[in-house]
Amino acid sequence: MQYDDLGITIDNKVAVVEIQRPPNNFFDTALINNLADAFTEMDQGDDVRAIVLCAQGKHFCAGNDFSSSSRNEERADRKPGQGNPLYAAATRLFAAKTPVIGAIQGAAVGGGFGLAVMPDFRVVCPEARFTANFVKLGFHPGFALTHTLPRLIGQQQASMLFLTGRRIGGEEAYKIGLADVLTDKDSLRDEAMKLAQEIAENAPLAVQSVRATMRAGLADAVKAQTDHENAEQYRLQQTEDHKEGVRAVAERRPGNFQGR
Repeated sequence: MQYDDLGITIDNKVAVVEIQRPPNNFFDTALINNLADAFTEMDQGDDVRAIVLCAQGKHFCAGNDFSSSSRNEERADRKPGQGNPLYAAATRLFAAKTPVIGAIQGAAVGGGFGLAVMPDFRVVCPEARFTANFVKLGFHPGFALTHTLPRLIGQQQASMLFLTGRRIGGEEAYKIGLADVLTDKDSLRDEAMKLAQEIAENAPLAVQSVRATMRAGLADAVKAQTDHENAEQYRLQQTEDHKEGVRAVAERRPGNFQGR
């Protein structure tokens, strides 16, 4: 089982899927499609009953690389009303059948935050940082975060993170229910593996059945929500505020937004 930018090992019915684009592990459509392909392949047999999703290097996923020329060319080619291949790949991830535990270290930013919310459970360390910084970019949240985050931590807490763009650490993430296990950085993967093995030792058909019940309609909701997010993102990409937001974040300063 080989996919670009992913390291995959399987032991005792648990797969460890490691994103290998250190140090920031920026994502793009190709990476999310590779993850979806890997998860779909694991769904087909009985070799894998739980997945640990982790990342190599300092950060789990720092989101989209706004400095990437290929990314900017892809955005420039999009037309109004056109679907976003990235979100089609994300929907495939949410539709996968095998339980996923995320091991989150360092930054999970923007769409990387969305990727961190995709797993069933999150194991974090105090050094983890979650940021839905879209408004600082003059932009709308994506990767279905406007559906998945309120579902996880409640409407009020999610609105606070969306409208302020503030960053929270692992301890606060655990406090508000965003994370399920809080541990030290050196034990992060061990704790994620321990949880994955606890799930994998159970009857697989029953686990899949219960998980399907608990996540019923989630992939369809992700598809509908990303369609809306994509339309809003396209609209806001045309604004001067978005251009200023990208410059401001790159220059590590507050944005000078004009509402146009």
